[in-house]
Amino acid sequence: MDFVFMLTRDDRTVTDCLHVLDSVRELGITHIGFKDVGVDGATLRRLHEQIRELGATSHLEVVATGRDEALDSVRAAVDLGVDWLMGGTWIEETLALLAGTPVRYLPFVGEPQGHPTRLAGSPARIAADCRHAEAAGCAGVDLLAHRATEADPLDLVRAARAATTGRLVVAGSLTTPAQIHALAEAGADAFTVGSAAFAGAVRPAAGGLAAQLTAVLEASGRRP
Repeated sequence: MDFVFMLTRDDRTVTDCLHVLDSVRELGITHIGFKDVGVDGATLRRLHEQIRELGATSHLEVVATGRDEALDSVRAAVDLGVDWLMGGTWIEETLALLAGTPVRYLPFVGEPQGHPTRLAGSPARIAADCRHAEAAGCAGVDLLAHRATEADPLDLVRAARAATTGRLVVAGSLTTPAQIHALAEAGADAFTVGSAAFAGAVRPAAGGLAAQLTAVLEASGRRP
């Protein structure tokens, strides 16, 4: 299962993202993500260049809850040239903006609400949204399972897995190796961790950020 290290805390890219990324380069993390909020455009561009220099796959996750702002994030993803665009719910409009580019799209399923984002939606709703996304031409889905307000997170993951053949990424609020193991068993292809690693919550006695990320890599089956 792939681990996407999000250079974010509380759904915002950390202001020292360039320094942070440089400090953990020796871990060999192969998937790295960020949001288009928290730092300015020049910093985002340099960050993406730095991710490329590491040979990692890049992910931009949309957090805007309004249509116009979300589509602006899509344009930012195209301008940067990221590998994967995650989030947002305006599928058809987003795919139209991505047409002719190599950017692959993973929309949110369910009903994201607020900021930091919570997720409304039953397993049946999640499954229906997954089928719609796949039929529309998305490469998979972005599921905020551990921010669910109406269902058990793993029930949502299983429902999504049964409803799509695309890439299933579980994002948001993962804090323990046990949760990561459970996601693998439920069929997730990848997961994101950001805030929990910065807060030292993954393995509280382990130490700083590098130790936290090492614990996540171990839990994902990808030892550094």
